[in-house]
Amino acid sequence: MAEPPPFEPVDEGPEYVYVQLADHIAALITSGHLRPGAKLPSERDQAEEYGVAYLTVRRAMQELRERGLIVTVVGRGTYVSRRPDSAPPASRAGETGGQDGDG
Repeated sequence: MAEPPPFEPVDEGPEYVYVQLADHIAALITSGHLRPGAKLPSERDQAEEYGVAYLTVRRAMQELRERGLIVTVVGRGTYVSRRPDSAPPASRAGETGGQDGDG
């Protein structure tokens, strides 16, 4: 599998950086670089990795939850959804659409 392209946000233009980051991570998921069930790094670690503000990552994670691509389990972390076409994460028992401290 080829190495994924780096995240290079464009500050100027019609798309917010958090949407660009969400799209980048979504592409990693759909391409198989991030497999179903994989645990994502904490939001703070991702902020450092991608060179963006912590709150930008937090909003990108919210966007990905809304798309059904990731799930956040309180006290455990954030994971790639096992079934991207399934119900939104907030509707499944034990999972939340909100954020936790683990990212």
